[in-house]
Amino acid sequence: MKHTEDHVCPDRSIILEQTKTNIEKFGLQIISIDHTDYSPPFSYSIGLYESYGHPEIICFGLSAKLCHALLNHIAEVIQSGEMIQLEHEYSDIFFKDGRCQFLKVDAENMNDYFGIAQSYYADEKFPALQLVWTDRNNKFPWEEGFQDEFLYDQPLLDRNMNFKFREPTNLGIFTTRQWIEERQPILTVLHEKNGDWQFLTAEPLADNDYKLVGLKHLIDRDPSLNEMFDLQYGQAADRKFIGYEWVITELEDEDE
Repeated sequence: MKHTEDHVCPDRSIILEQTKTNIEKFGLQIISIDHTDYSPPFSYSIGLYESYGHPEIICFGLSAKLCHALLNHIAEVIQSGEMIQLEHEYSDIFFKDGRCQFLKVDAENMNDYFGIAQSYYADEKFPALQLVWTDRNNKFPWEEGFQDEFLYDQPLLDRNMNFKFREPTNLGIFTTRQWIEERQPILTVLHEKNGDWQFLTAEPLADNDYKLVGLKHLIDRDPSLNEMFDLQYGQAADRKFIGYEWVITELEDEDE
């Protein structure tokens, strides 16, 4: 669970009212989340499940305009009575040459991306599929030769629930001797503006307390740290103990 200090969100009641109106008129609402320096953009539907008994659709790494066009096109296909098939290769979804497939979104990943949809459906669980596109070489992310520059633009939501970070599993990150030797809990996470991560135990720390370990080793020991996978560049997160709410703040510039 995370809480961001000094962050003003749009009024959710207004968004939900607009969503209800658009579903009644068009059969769906499309929610788009813009990219950041760290996180890719994504868009998803709300209403396909309510209107047609079909899983909602989510797509990453493309512009909001393109995602709107794709999701509306898919909605038209569904309205005609066709159900999108899992792991079936489609060549007619994109308006230019290119392949795509649809993967089942694992329930463990729903909370991370479908916030407005979950509010709209309230206590009712709904399924979702992820549209996965190919790179310039027409390769899927799981195929040999997929371009590295697109590797983290579309996290695959049918897998990797135990490691959600967008970096390699063996990425070197700084933690503490106290975490390694004494198994003290991680209470502070820093994601520096240059991309470096620090997972720290309670202060104060001496210079020789900082140690370098692989990111997956840290997550394997404390899976709750997966909650930090979308901590943005230049942010810090603090908690009182494992399982407590994270409080997210902005890191100060070094010259301030």
